[in-house]
Amino acid sequence: MTTITRFKLPDVGEGLTEAEVLEWRVAVGEEVEVNQIVCEIETAKSAVELPSPVRGTVEEIHVAEGETVDVGTVILSVRSSRRSGVATRPDSEAVREQANPVVEADPGAAGHAPMLVGSGPIEPIARTRFLRPRTGGTARTAVRSAGVPGEAGLEPAEAVVEPEIRIPIRGVRKAMVSAMTYSAFTAPHASEWIDVDMTETMALTRSLRDAPGWEDVRISPMAVVARALVTAIGRNPEINSRWDGDAQEIVRYRHVNLGVAAATPRGLVVPNVKGAESLSFRELITALGELIATARAGRVRPAQMEGGTVTLTNIGALGMDGGTPILNPGEAAILAFGAVRPTPWVVGDRVEIREVARLTLAFDHRLVDGELGARVLTDVAAVLRSPVSHLLHH
Repeated sequence: MTTITRFKLPDVGEGLTEAEVLEWRVAVGEEVEVNQIVCEIETAKSAVELPSPVRGTVEEIHVAEGETVDVGTVILSVRSSRRSGVATRPDSEAVREQANPVVEADPGAAGHAPMLVGSGPIEPIARTRFLRPRTGGTARTAVRSAGVPGEAGLEPAEAVVEPEIRIPIRGVRKAMVSAMTYSAFTAPHASEWIDVDMTETMALTRSLRDAPGWEDVRISPMAVVARALVTAIGRNPEINSRWDGDAQEIVRYRHVNLGVAAATPRGLVVPNVKGAESLSFRELITALGELIATARAGRVRPAQMEGGTVTLTNIGALGMDGGTPILNPGEAAILAFGAVRPTPWVVGDRVEIREVARLTLAFDHRLVDGELGARVLTDVAAVLRSPVSHLLHH
């Protein structure tokens, strides 16, 4: 007796409703083992590899590469014999006595092993379209073939290349477009900025890199800024909030889930460190380092993207001094950290060359006014000017 198992697209987490099939790792007629990776999909949050729930032979691939389908859609059918040890749900036992029963495989059900593993980055491929020429409109470059000897009167073929490339937006980048558009046109953004003497912060990071017991910790100025931001939020908890438009209420978060904006080949992602206010300086540095490495490798889990309360973006890593970032939806503030540069700076009654950076705070003006924003920036700057007393004893 054989059984055909229909493998449905699972909800890989956090209520996502659809995914794009990026690549099939198997072909029709190919033998597969339990937990063998059969395809890679991309959701609005990350790329995920899906394993086979059964052992058997690929009967049919129902969804083509590049196609986006809803959760619950059948994407693969696998034919298994009784000896293959097909893993089915208890409610499928009744149909196993038929000649060729069909089992609906739910990857999240008992007996299945989802083993969801994020994938690495994939570069977008631009496709050039070859179309028949249109009359009028934009000019195109026509490539005329030489024709075939002896076939006089036949028109040689033309390959017409359009002077533009269209790149489909899917997955993470599509989600980013939606989120940024929603935020920009629903939350009234306002920004404030301050230039900060980072000399002591830079000295601290250099000294800790060589300090005993810190050899395995990758410390950077951004980590100090992150700690300073969390400290400032502790002093000004009102900024750790969101606006509930339906209820016309301010919702204040009890914990600081610190998001870090990370650019990846798939688009911008903002994973977050949960409960950052409860972490020591060293623990926060470690958590940030792991999160950024995971994001750049394309292995962010959906749970790491959910529940952010405030965001930090390091535009200085790109050589930028300042900017006006767009809020992550569901948050009231985002802090942009600019490049640290040697700058003439007044110290007492003299001018010195100091290491200076610009901090820009963008906020939702419905629940954060200029006075609150200024307090937060001032508190962040105070920590960065004198980090030792603020950080090492936390």
